[in-house]
Amino acid sequence: MTMGMSRRVAIKSAIAYSAALGGGMGFASFLPETTRQEHDAKDQRSITMDELTPQYPPLPADDLKRNLTLAQIDQDKTLPHIGLVGDTYTITVTGAETAGRFCVIDMHIPPGGGPPPHRHDFEETFILLEGEMEATFRGKKSIVKAGDTINIPANAPHRFHNASPNATRLLCICSPAGQEEFFKEVGTPVATRTTPPPKLDDKEQAAFIKKVMGLAPKYRTELLKEA
Repeated sequence: MTMGMSRRVAIKSAIAYSAALGGGMGFASFLPETTRQEHDAKDQRSITMDELTPQYPPLPADDLKRNLTLAQIDQDKTLPHIGLVGDTYTITVTGAETAGRFCVIDMHIPPGGGPPPHRHDFEETFILLEGEMEATFRGKKSIVKAGDTINIPANAPHRFHNASPNATRLLCICSPAGQEEFFKEVGTPVATRTTPPPKLDDKEQAAFIKKVMGLAPKYRTELLKEA
């Protein structure tokens, strides 16, 4: 009889004997020493894998009340174009469409454009599509070019400025959403993605600054003297 056959016979005998005793002594105790060690090791591996396997909650069901968002900026006449601080911001995805998780704004920044130094309590990511811009982050300046992506951590002082002779186009993603509502409250609706906002006289500029300063805390934003 071969070694493999002998072990199989021994295992069958152990199972039969264990069953005759009502299983009280345990199957593993009747196995040959080598087989019992393998059995114990397998049990230990099983226990270890169960302990190490993380338990994650199930995914939520699909929310059928939410819909696909498709923003075709050169065709969709309903997208809001907002003129603000010399720039034009087109809101392509709103917080209402993402359950408040983020918003997306297509920004047209003419030469010399860009907002003053500020900070806010949300993440802000810029993806440069055309041109370049100067980004100041905690006092350090960087040149960001088409194809580059930068992320501004929440609450960090920063500003972006187009110091080049050509217009810059970028996507701005804010998470969580809310910045788009701030722009709609303080900006001026314009006709297209590249239409500049109307120029303000001194009185209008003073009223605009007062309005921005009053609404900034509502949208977790603070205007600064330096970035």
